[in-house]
Amino acid sequence: MDRLTAMRVFVEIVDRGSVSAAADVLGMSRAMASRYLESLEDWLGARLLHRTTRRLALSDAGEQALANCREVVALTDDVRVQASQGGIEARGRLRLTSSPSFAQAQLTSAVVAFQALHPMVEIDLVVYDRTVNLVEDRIDLAVRLSNRIDPGLVARRLAICHSVLCASPTYLASMGVPTMPEDLRAHSFITHSAGFAPAYNLRLGGQITTIEAKGILSANETSVVRAAALAGAGIAMLPTFYVGEDLARGALLPVLPDYGLDPLDIQAVYLSRRHQPKPLRLLIEFLADRFGGEVAPWDAVTHAAP
Repeated sequence: MDRLTAMRVFVEIVDRGSVSAAADVLGMSRAMASRYLESLEDWLGARLLHRTTRRLALSDAGEQALANCREVVALTDDVRVQASQGGIEARGRLRLTSSPSFAQAQLTSAVVAFQALHPMVEIDLVVYDRTVNLVEDRIDLAVRLSNRIDPGLVARRLAICHSVLCASPTYLASMGVPTMPEDLRAHSFITHSAGFAPAYNLRLGGQITTIEAKGILSANETSVVRAAALAGAGIAMLPTFYVGEDLARGALLPVLPDYGLDPLDIQAVYLSRRHQPKPLRLLIEFLADRFGGEVAPWDAVTHAAP
């Protein structure tokens, strides 16, 4: 049987979660889709999927074969589209991930704008509050806030993530407005229990003052830290891409605004520069253009960056 079609069937089965759903998308019978899958397994000499009455699961061989099959399918789609339409229209399916806070505040609207330009590109946007394995989770592109580049992965910086110490007007009216870093020792902090240090480095004129954040409330999700700050629980360190509107409307006020905090890179992370599907290349370029520049768009609007 046609091995390219068999690879396409395999990829669709994994993406759609069932043989029947893949068959519907590809316009063939369930029996035909099953035969294509069996022919691919016979050709590779390995079982690609473990089948039960309730679900399908990738085998070890399936995990290894999936990335290569997806790449072959994407490359043939690129060739076909370029030949028939002069390379104008991109099509395919991308699996994209980021943190919940960045997805909510910035990435979702960017994806919608990208799909308005490229309506034939399907995107599955999944959010995690942890770093995921791109291979195991079948991720084409991860947008990460980190100054590290993982070995074996490719990273492109999209923007700089600045953070700001901030609190509600109610809290500051009650507890006083800090004017020096040392004043922070008398205040309560709302801390992020995952991904952020319990001590903050405040920078001014080449000098660094490190303040330990003594918190009475911590959370592992940025949205909860923001909600607690809005409710007047204390001072929080939050990314400006997430609280720009709160700062602009005065719901949160910057604390020690003349002092800068350690920045993080906002990175597009992917597996390889070689043989990238056209939709992935276009998405990376789109995000770099949308978020890039000397000042990130959310900082340009709010003037909240240090």
